[in-house]
Amino acid sequence: MNRFILLLLMTGSFAASAQSVGDDQEDKANQIQINTITTAVPMAIITPDPRAAAIGDAGVALSPDAASFHWNTAKLGFAKEKSAFTIAYSPWLRQLVDDIHLSYLAGYAKIGKEKRHAVGGSLRYFSLGNITFTDNIGNVIREFSPNEFELLGGYSFRLSDRSSIGMNGKFIYSNLTGGINMGSSSTGPGLAGAVDISFAHFNEDVQIGKTDAVWSFGTTISNIGNKISYTSNASRDFLPTNLRIGTALKLELDKYNSLTGTLNVNKLLVPTKPIYDGDGNILSGKDSDVGVTMGILQSFYDAPGRVDISSAGDTTFKGKGVEEWREYNFSGGFEYWYSNILAVRAGYFHEHRSKGGRQYLTFGAGIYYSVIGIDVSYLATFVRTNPLANTVRFALTFKFLGDKKKTDPSLE
Repeated sequence: MNRFILLLLMTGSFAASAQSVGDDQEDKANQIQINTITTAVPMAIITPDPRAAAIGDAGVALSPDAASFHWNTAKLGFAKEKSAFTIAYSPWLRQLVDDIHLSYLAGYAKIGKEKRHAVGGSLRYFSLGNITFTDNIGNVIREFSPNEFELLGGYSFRLSDRSSIGMNGKFIYSNLTGGINMGSSSTGPGLAGAVDISFAHFNEDVQIGKTDAVWSFGTTISNIGNKISYTSNASRDFLPTNLRIGTALKLELDKYNSLTGTLNVNKLLVPTKPIYDGDGNILSGKDSDVGVTMGILQSFYDAPGRVDISSAGDTTFKGKGVEEWREYNFSGGFEYWYSNILAVRAGYFHEHRSKGGRQYLTFGAGIYYSVIGIDVSYLATFVRTNPLANTVRFALTFKFLGDKKKTDPSLE
């Protein structure tokens, strides 16, 4: 059973998406003290839509679409369409196995006399393929297909012509063991309730020289909720509570052409594990066994840095502040549209090697006709052994405009 449990843990942890290093990079990697942050249900922060995925996983401040519930629900207050929904699919970690995939369904509708309100939701389903459980001598116990899903309901309210707020409530279900007993411990699915809060600001009256532009800003804190446990006597794991901040600038080049550039900063609001001595005492950092609220606050200052112990037993602490900054990920990219029919996208995502080392380029395209659109994205890594290499995402989207003036009061 150990081989299959290892696969299960590898695909079910945040570190599973970390970048592997090649032989030529091993020496450099050994010089870095690896201290990744792990959480339960990492599928909750996997980019589900190919549009944002193609721009370096940077979707916080992009124009609103049906996938905004994942990035920034507040954006939906500025949606031009009366309603929209999308269906997305992505094979996942195909460098490791061939039966893991992420499916995503989301949609919204604008309501109210002035269409300042938007409501909707999403369903995210993550299948971890098929696992064969065996005992210590290799006898087959059972076959099981681990899976997780997230059911979300969201609401956005447009405060003014330029600002909007949003909130999501969600239920998360994670069944990784199928109830199998492990030694003296019984197992069961992990259950959680969580909320997201978000803010968006769009300014459509920007001029860059003689070019009309739209500047936007957004921020979201997602997955604020209870810890998860899969066994009756195990410690509970944090949800991937996550802070995203982003900005974007859209240039209206002419009647048919537009170009958007965007930049996002991302940070997990989860405690970093401290460094312990041989007796289990904390040498550097903070105790990570804390409550959810304290964990969010502590995540901004608890990085332990590096601990060096000399041959004489003297302890030296280095780089606490440096490690804290390494916990911020950066991503961004560009999106070009021709006549709202054809989109071409590219981006880049960067995570420090000590925190997982995900560093990759992204590309994608979209084509829309009437109410229907198709989007696709591709992820290209710098190292062939990266489990995220060659990740592809697909989506089919439907948009319904309704009466444009009634949908967007700012056009009246």
